Amino acid sequence: MVQLTEQELRRYKPQILLPGIGQQGQEKLKSSKVLVIGAGGIGTPVMQYLTAAGIGKMGIVDNDMIDISNLQRQVLHDTPGLGRPKTESARESVAALRTSSGRLRVWR
Repeated sequence: MVQLTEQELRRYKPQILLPGIGQQGQEKLKSSKVLVIGAGGIGTPVMQYLTAAGIGKMGIVDNDMIDISNLQRQVLHDTPGLGRPKTESARESVAALRTSSGRLRVWR
């Protein structure tokens, strides 16, 4: 099992204090992997919450580009990203939220 850094212990302290999670549960999250299919209206908040919870490795799959009609519900994307692949935008946004340098992979 992976160990939490001092920064992660501080960041995830509220979760670690919850009954049923503890430090062991947080370390399990850090060593977990998840694949999110779709970087759109459902996938983007899922990625944000998984990242905020401390998931260790995440894969992102989407073959679409960011369109202005996406921005009101696809919260990881922004106006400067119009026309870019959603996977690239999501990877950058998720990376900015992460405490650890866990692996992020994208597929288009």
